[in-house]
Amino acid sequence: MADAEGRPAGGEDPPRARRAFTVVLGGHLITYLTGGALAAVLYYAIMITGLLVVGGTVPYLYVVVTAHFATVVIVYPWYRLVVFPASGDSWPRGYLRFYTVGLGFLACSLAGLPILAGWAGIPVLVAQAIIIVANLAVSHAVHRAWTFGKAPASGRGNGSPALRQRGRRTRDRDRASA
Repeated sequence: MADAEGRPAGGEDPPRARRAFTVVLGGHLITYLTGGALAAVLYYAIMITGLLVVGGTVPYLYVVVTAHFATVVIVYPWYRLVVFPASGDSWPRGYLRFYTVGLGFLACSLAGLPILAGWAGIPVLVAQAIIIVANLAVSHAVHRAWTFGKAPASGRGNGSPALRQRGRRTRDRDRASA
């Protein structure tokens, strides 16, 4: 059913709603994918350098662990300031959560690389790329919900000023449309 202007009855103009959704989600998605791309480039640069430096004297999984640790330390500020700017936790607590999630993905690499590279014969760097891509959606969901989610309701505030402002804008917009 539609109103006189061709819009669905009782709803917003679908193209307008889609545009708003795309702007909000698209901006965040772009920063997330940019952060992921930067992290992957950095990770690969560290990993390739490590593999070249140690040659075959050290197992490649040690290089993976080293590259992972260095990358997490370097990219956390980007995720904290740009990708998820409305985080409610302190920097150290946020970093510990970020690293905890990273340890889960490191475990995926440490388990998956021997299978893909050792048994399936896929080159290590290609196998690592497969693992990274396979983890993208899970990584985003966990970081958004837990790592950079709102601070727990412990009376210590309701997240950052940006998060509170976003909530006020949503509330005001809902009131205006009612």
